Amino acid sequence: MKSYKEIIQTKFNELIECCLYKLDDTDKVSIKLAFEIASDYYRNEVTKDGKPFILYNLDIAIISMKEIGLGPTSAICALLHGINIKTDYSLAKIEIDFGKNVAEIIKGFNSISKLRTERISFQSEAFRTLFLSMVDDMRVILILLAHRLNDLRHIDLLGDTKGQFIDEVKHLYIPIAHRLGLYKVKSEFEERIMKYEHPQIYEDISNKIQQTKAKREVYIQDFIRPIERELHAHKINFEIKWRTKSVPSIWQKMTRQNVDFEEVYDLFAVRIVINGKLKSEKEDCWRVYSYITNIYQPNPKRLRDWISTPKASGYESLHTTVMGPNQKWIEVQIRNVRMDDDAEKGRVAHWQYKGVMNKKNTEDWLSQVRDILENPDQINHDSSYRSEKQQENVFVFTPLGDLKQLPKSSTVLDFAFGIHTDIGARCSGAKVNNKVVPIRYVLQNGDKVDILTAKNQKPKLDWLSFVTTDKARTRIKRHLKEDKYQEADNGKSILFRKFKNWKIKSNDDLINFLVKHYKLDASIDLYYLVATEKIDLHEIKGLLLKFVESSASTSTRETTENGREQKYSSDVTTGQPKLYGTQAGKQEENGTKDVLYIGDNLKNIDYRMAKCCNPIPGDNVFGFITTHGGITIHRANCPNAKRLRAKYEYRVLKIQWVTSGEEKYSVANLRITGTDELGVVGLITKVITEDLRVNIRSINFQTTGKKFIGKVTVSIKNNEHLEQLIHKINKVKGVDKALRIK
Repeated sequence: MKSYKEIIQTKFNELIECCLYKLDDTDKVSIKLAFEIASDYYRNEVTKDGKPFILYNLDIAIISMKEIGLGPTSAICALLHGINIKTDYSLAKIEIDFGKNVAEIIKGFNSISKLRTERISFQSEAFRTLFLSMVDDMRVILILLAHRLNDLRHIDLLGDTKGQFIDEVKHLYIPIAHRLGLYKVKSEFEERIMKYEHPQIYEDISNKIQQTKAKREVYIQDFIRPIERELHAHKINFEIKWRTKSVPSIWQKMTRQNVDFEEVYDLFAVRIVINGKLKSEKEDCWRVYSYITNIYQPNPKRLRDWISTPKASGYESLHTTVMGPNQKWIEVQIRNVRMDDDAEKGRVAHWQYKGVMNKKNTEDWLSQVRDILENPDQINHDSSYRSEKQQENVFVFTPLGDLKQLPKSSTVLDFAFGIHTDIGARCSGAKVNNKVVPIRYVLQNGDKVDILTAKNQKPKLDWLSFVTTDKARTRIKRHLKEDKYQEADNGKSILFRKFKNWKIKSNDDLINFLVKHYKLDASIDLYYLVATEKIDLHEIKGLLLKFVESSASTSTRETTENGREQKYSSDVTTGQPKLYGTQAGKQEENGTKDVLYIGDNLKNIDYRMAKCCNPIPGDNVFGFITTHGGITIHRANCPNAKRLRAKYEYRVLKIQWVTSGEEKYSVANLRITGTDELGVVGLITKVITEDLRVNIRSINFQTTGKKFIGKVTVSIKNNEHLEQLIHKINKVKGVDKALRIK
């Protein structure tokens, strides 16, 4: 029996010999040095089964070179990965001994290994993107795949973490292996996971495959024999390959199609590989297709011509499905040696034409992986591969380990507003990876961010200069406007108190005069400047006394000339145009100066009906000043009314409808429920269109059992008109309830 020393030496020799190309002396010396350093540092460490730990790293290095096709740089990294974390052998020392490439690959490997994955869904595309974006050199990902494959081969060493590890492999590493075209690695992942999760099913299917092997081989020989004769007769140089599909693949078909093993007919795939001249490769494929379809009936709907027009990934092959013996459909793939070599070695991303991931997101690093797999000797020394595509997003973690995705160059403040508006508004900094940083700190992939807040913190105008996300920018602007409205409310109170002290009767003319004098856009700007002491109140007093004196003499002259006084008013909170004549007179008489009347004289005011409650003339309504300066009209019983009145009372206006001689129509929605009886819908529409002559904009009725639910949109004059309509509909036989909805 070999000693561990002999086993280790045998493994090392295998590592030196397994490279796909001949190593030069420099590479051998470097690998040997890495092996000696790792052996020395791990000399006292063993795995759970008692074997020397260095054997584990040797296995990963062998998988990297032999099964994935990487070169000596990757083998060195596999031997040394993680060593700088466990020992005093630093990355700086690694760079001195083995160069910058090795140090950066090991650094990238360590970064991914530190990711907290307890609260992350490995099925999340965002996490996979983070996973791939955290490294500059794709060899980090490839070595990690080798590491996980070795873990799976020794799954009993994982202890209590098996469940999470299996989940990680299923939802993260299998898709990545699929994307990279590493089908043998992917297949082994799937086989071993199924053995672990469903051992009995795996064994049953394996036994059935074995039991039907002889019968299947006879069938395949019967199928391919006529093809071979035909191709030989036409002097085609070819090879026919076939393979039984994997156990997991067969089980997926059984599950997806809900059939037994015996009913899965496509247990194998047949491929014809032509060894011909490159100049005539397409012609050769089509000739073989012609010979096969002369023997077996093809299914035209299943023809896939990927040689005339290759897939975006570069995949080239001609696929056809033909009716074989015993009326079974068999898929045949036709390609030449070059095409087959490209596909088999993973240089063509099979996942891309399967639609696993968008080409736009992967084309650059897929090209990098192709280069690594095709030319492993070319990248081990001076060539360091970087992704040319700038990452569009950054992925960070909350203190609990939840993954958050933000645009590239996002700051701590963007992250804070992304969590919650109030947290963003009170953000004073953050702990990033346990280090305190300012709100301007630009986040990096993998950062763990813990937001710090302060009670007295408020959004500032300069915050807009460094935030990146639209959400943060919008919330900051909204807070600044809210502050302005509150300050303006205070300023209004201050100014009106001063009016009383100065014995000046406040009115809209005075406010409009001041707004015009200071060249402001609206009265709110005036009130804000008063509150923030940007305008001198003594200066305002002097201006107003002159204006009042001038206005008094003008008013006296106009009264004398015209025999009557014209009254007018305006909404001081919005600085909107004035209401003239009778309506203004009603305001003065009723003593309700703050009421805004909606009618013909308000045509130039920026107002709209709220979509949340859809008010119509006659409804009990109120106005709400929006952040854009316009007014939104809400019904008094609107679902949002309570919140708006409680939180923004200073922005709420009293609104009254003014009747107009001209008939105008508004849209209202009705919900009608009742018993589904013959003709009930006709009776309802008759009441609406004939009895009250209301125009129906849209109508939709659905039945559930013996009941119906209908939604009708009508054009209505006003609230009173709508009430009459609802009353009439409720009297229709079969109607349980008709009511107005949003």
